[in-house]
Amino acid sequence: MIAIAVLTLGLISVAALATTMLATGKRSKYMALASSLASEKLEDLSRFPNDVPQVCVPTGNASVGALSTSSPVIQTTTCASGASASVAYYDDVSISFSNASGDCPNQGGCFAETVSSVSGGNTQYVTTYHSPDGRITTSAPTTTPSTRETFRRTWLIENNTPVNGVRRTTVLVTLMDNSVRPPVTFQMSAVRP
Repeated sequence: MIAIAVLTLGLISVAALATTMLATGKRSKYMALASSLASEKLEDLSRFPNDVPQVCVPTGNASVGALSTSSPVIQTTTCASGASASVAYYDDVSISFSNASGDCPNQGGCFAETVSSVSGGNTQYVTTYHSPDGRITTSAPTTTPSTRETFRRTWLIENNTPVNGVRRTTVLVTLMDNSVRPPVTFQMSAVRP
């Protein structure tokens, strides 16, 4: 009887350990994706010249954008150069590892990244497919992809931070799947003149 009790306790412990390991592995995957998406967005934003609305901070303001996933910022930004545009300081990225659309022919699947952004009040989608053989193709679907692996990227651009003459861009990436606990968030900053 004692041997059965010890064996049962051991099996329950092994099952609990396996469950914890699976959950930790899943969360680690999401953290790795979030860090890649943050780095990718910082690179995208650093490609813009300093005097375009997507990255300039309006005269008299210390910052533009926000790091809030619950109420992302869309605003009209006017640069010192006079350039002005409505800018969404967020986007959503959906990740898929399938070949449902057939964009990876004769392949076992591909990594698909769909970025949704707002322009002129309309949501636009661009999907980039990375196939196993190195080919990269894009498409423009009209609806959001059906995946739970959606990340929201929000960003904040600050002037004269941490020192005068420097602009700091901070990107916050949050997994929008609330079933993953603790929540997955990743924040990264870059500084440039």
